[in-house]
Order: sequence, then C-alpha cells, then structure tokens
Amino acid sequence: MRTVIVTGAGQGLGRAHALAFAAAGAQLVLNDLSAANLEAVAAELGPGVVTVPGDIADWDFAAALVDRAVAEFGRLDALVNNAGLVRDRMLTNVTEAEWDDVVRVNLKGHFAPLRHAAAYWKAQAKAGTPVAARVVNTTSGAGLQGSVGQVNYAAAKAGVAAPAVVAAAELARHGVTVNAIAPSARTPMTEEVFAATMRAPESGFDEMAPENVSPLVVWLASAGAGDVTGRVFEVSGGRIGVADGWQHGDVSDAGRRWDQEELGPVVRDLLARAPQPAAVYGA
Repeated sequence: MRTVIVTGAGQGLGRAHALAFAAAGAQLVLNDLSAANLEAVAAELGPGVVTVPGDIADWDFAAALVDRAVAEFGRLDALVNNAGLVRDRMLTNVTEAEWDDVVRVNLKGHFAPLRHAAAYWKAQAKAGTPVAARVVNTTSGAGLQGSVGQVNYAAAKAGVAAPAVVAAAELARHGVTVNAIAPSARTPMTEEVFAATMRAPESGFDEMAPENVSPLVVWLASAGAGDVTGRVFEVSGGRIGVADGWQHGDVSDAGRRWDQEELGPVVRDLLARAPQPAAVYGA
C-alpha cells in the first residue's frame, strides 16, 4: 500500500486528489492551511487518514510533514504538491505583498516539501532500500503560456514547472520520478475569476470538474509510472496532452561579434523560421 502526501488537500483539486487516492487504496497524509477544511475531507474519507494542518511554505513545517508521514506509515511513496493561492492584478497594480505571498505559497510551498521528501528518498536509496517514489507538482497554463492579470501567479507557476525538470534529472538515480501537471478545473481560485467558463452544466459531462484531473495524478504517483519523468502534462475534462517546453531554435552564427546595425535582418529571419509562441491567456 502506497503512502501519499497531498498538500492543499482541503478543497478543490486537492480534495479531489485525496478522494481518488483513497479509492485507489493509498494511505494518506493530507495538508492544508485550514484545519476545518481538512477535517471535512477526512470525514468524507473515513478513518485512517492523517491530517496535518499548517503552512506548507514554512521550511521546518514541510520537513515535519514528511517526518510525520514516515512515522505514521513507515514509508513515503509519493508527494502531490497542490497548495496555491492567487492575488490577481494587472502588472502595474501588483503590490510587493501580493507578489511575495503568491511566490511564497505557490513556489516555495512546492519546493520545501519536495526538498525534504527528496532527502528522505535519497537516504533510503543510499542505505540500500529500493525506492520507487513519485512527485507530482501543480503548475498552470498561466505559468506555461502566461496570463494577463496574473503576473505574480504566472511567475510562480513557471517556477513550479522548472524545478520539476531539474529534480527529475537529479533524483532519477535514487528511484524518484518528478512530473508536473497544468490543470484546468473548477476550484476556489478559478470559479469566480472565470465564472462563465467554470460553471457546471445543467446536464452532461462536467468538463471543469476537478475530479477529471485526479486520475492522471494518481497514475503518475503509481508504481507503474516509473518510466515517466521530467514531463509537464496539460489536463482538462477528458483531454490530456504533453506540454513542450523551451527548445533550442535555429541559430545564425557570424563567427565573430555582430555589429548591431546588421542584426535587424538577421533577427527577423530567425523569427520568420521560428514557431509562433502560444498566445497569452486573456491577451
């Protein structure tokens, strides 16, 4: 039986993931800032679920969360980083506090538990204990393509995707895979801002239900997903796709230092040969 930590598990996607993991038979350690939200989720799941309310962006708390999972169940097999918040503003209206809060919760709140879980798995591997561990980070289309009015959130979520790729490369030899998802679903962060898009239909398939995202998360956290790492998946409704990140493009090489006056045609030729970037959401 696999032991899984889910952060941000008190509502929205985190709650949906917790329910899906429970249905798959996992032993769960759930974190959220709100103890009341965690208690409500635990009541849905029944006995045996460990709830640990607290600030996942706090370095020592994140370490204690990993320790708690190991103490309760004797092992940790997967970490699902889902905690997040938004403070949406146009760029020129963002305050320092709004920038700091969003970057702290979304970015540090992913890295802190990842760092401590990785240290645990590395120690297990070096001690000769077989490791088949999984990490699933939650990025966003805002982080991959950008989103008007969400410069702080986009920066943090882009930062979530990049460490996943680095961690995948660093931790592969220890038996750890690291992937990220960019979901589109109805959550407390999206249901008001994108009310028309996120509204549940009166009948038929609910494309924006958070439960649509969870099967991919559960699979990526499974023992059978050991050959998939360092990838970012876009998931919404019944659609799953692999997002393709920055790639090296065509190059023009003068074999010497360029003169700035000759660069106009060179740059324009490179741009003509390059693929068009994805549109920024809301632009």
